[in-house]
Amino acid sequence: MPAPAVHCRYIGEWVATKYRWGPAVDQAEREALLTYTANCPNETLAFVRAS
Repeated sequence: MPAPAVHCRYIGEWVATKYRWGPAVDQAEREALLTYTANCPNETLAFVRAS
């Protein structure tokens, strides 16, 4: 993980990339993402689904 100051941005980009390309998210990854983002503000992520 990068420095705590950029966790929210990093995780946001990670999630947008997952949505764009469609790889699976297992339970352990999902739980880690929820833990890391527990204190992040809600944010709208823009992405274009890959074809």
